Amino acid sequence: MRRPSPPRRSTAARTLAAATLAVAGLLPLAVAPAQATPPVDTLAKGGDHDYPHHELSPELQAKLDKTVRDVMKKAGIPGVQVGLWMPGKGSYVRAFGVADKHTGAPMTDDLRMRIGSETKTFTATAVLELVDDGLVGLNDPISKYVKGVPNGNHIAVRDLLDMRSGLFSYSADSAFIRAFLKNPKRPFAPKELLGYAFKHRNQFPPGSKFQYSNTNYILLGLVVEKVSGKSLRDFIEHRVLRPSYLDHTLFPQAAEFPRPHAHGYTDQTPTGKVADATHWNPSWGWAAGAMISDLHDLKHWAKDLATGTLLSPATQAKRLKVLPTGIPGAGYGLGIFNVNGWTGHNGSLPGYESLTIYLPEQRATLVALLNTDILYKGEEPSTVLGKAITSVVTPKHVYYLPPQK
Repeated sequence: MRRPSPPRRSTAARTLAAATLAVAGLLPLAVAPAQATPPVDTLAKGGDHDYPHHELSPELQAKLDKTVRDVMKKAGIPGVQVGLWMPGKGSYVRAFGVADKHTGAPMTDDLRMRIGSETKTFTATAVLELVDDGLVGLNDPISKYVKGVPNGNHIAVRDLLDMRSGLFSYSADSAFIRAFLKNPKRPFAPKELLGYAFKHRNQFPPGSKFQYSNTNYILLGLVVEKVSGKSLRDFIEHRVLRPSYLDHTLFPQAAEFPRPHAHGYTDQTPTGKVADATHWNPSWGWAAGAMISDLHDLKHWAKDLATGTLLSPATQAKRLKVLPTGIPGAGYGLGIFNVNGWTGHNGSLPGYESLTIYLPEQRATLVALLNTDILYKGEEPSTVLGKAITSVVTPKHVYYLPPQK
């Protein structure tokens, strides 16, 4: 599944079709220097409460250290946080490289990062909680909640959740792309985003095929607000973040970015020149990609998401029923994917990428946070890293999403 982000360079939209679930971020700060400080790795400072405290074997740690450094070097990744928790084998938590290319400040495992399309897992959970409350039906037409949606009488809430609505993704609209690149600090309102999408004809009849579209999740955010009477931000705070004890995760109101955080670097600029996107306004991603979190919160969220801590067993079973995406080894459910056995989501927006996945078979969790979204040979850097790590620790379950044409 691919990311919902603006285009690479100014030539064409980076269409978030179906190969790496993600989104984008926003503000042109200082341009990064030509050479980054050499990677430095640091041991974790945080504790683990639902896994054994012992670390992986020294041999496996050394192999993973080399694997991560090799990926960083070839893909040009400034900094990475990696957390791997494998019951019965131990844990591995490291931070490599730099959090700020200008100052050379090291990456550490306690820095907050923008998580892009992982926001969809929180939005989907909010909707599914309303399903459990009896206030929303998965088969309800979106027209029941939001007026003016093309073919809205035939597009169900379920079609939005599992990316089968046929609605055009606003983030692939040329006018949106121009507006974003002209001023990435500017705010976007949800209905403004829908305006970019609704200018286009629907791509296919609802339910007939998979196509990743940020438009789906903007609509789902509006469903939550209409039914609950609360802002999406407040609903997620009270019904998702607090019950899961995610104290370092938030849905920002605008471009705020609580410290400590890492700087993020992107080449999604009018000229293709690398820029510091740390403070770009993520409102354009809203329910599809605006959230912020950290390594240790995402470790706990991976398990809650995959096991359905906040939902009824029946609703969780519906969430986990993945349908084909057309991508080998990858299926998509209700705001969640399964890639070769790993369940979770990834995220991307200018300057940042993330990957949070859980392997039920081994009760293993992998979280990776990167401070760049610059592609490596057409691949998302989070995919390159995830593939390399899982090839080492779970060779029968390798996480991989091929580049989309």
